[in-house]
Amino acid sequence: MESKAKLFGHAIHPILIVYPLGLLSTGVIFDVIYLVTGSSTWATVSFWMIAAGVIGGLLAAVFGFIDYLNIPNGTRAKRIGLLHGLTNVCVMALFGISWLLRSGTPEAPPTVALALSFIGVGAALLGGWLGGELVERLGVGVAQNAHLNAPSSLTQPDRNQVHVRDEHPRHA
Repeated sequence: MESKAKLFGHAIHPILIVYPLGLLSTGVIFDVIYLVTGSSTWATVSFWMIAAGVIGGLLAAVFGFIDYLNIPNGTRAKRIGLLHGLTNVCVMALFGISWLLRSGTPEAPPTVALALSFIGVGAALLGGWLGGELVERLGVGVAQNAHLNAPSSLTQPDRNQVHVRDEHPRHA
């Protein structure tokens, strides 16, 4: 099933998700460094990383939702897509609440704000795995003519050309 929201031949959602995932994960790493060192600089930087990650996550969610709406009803992909989306809504909520709790004193976040970000990064791992299941196992967002020797997505494929998938046996 090919993505409906594309840029230069590629689905937009997977392009955008790397930013919030990286920012939010780095925010958690900086929280850990803050807890180990006690340096408020790390906590302040984490505050801004989380803010940027939540904004990026909301933007990525728009394109993920567009792709979700185009998955046929009654399929395993639709169920996994719903679980993926709901998991990531929870991730955004956890990090968003963590960010709000820090807003008064970003240099000294309350314990509950730290706990929410730690839970959020764990939930993000689950959401990422579900997204991988959608793409790698179920082929959501993958072009119909995808194969090992497919032409570049920047070229306009000949609609009359038959593409044959490479069928190479896997070696153990």
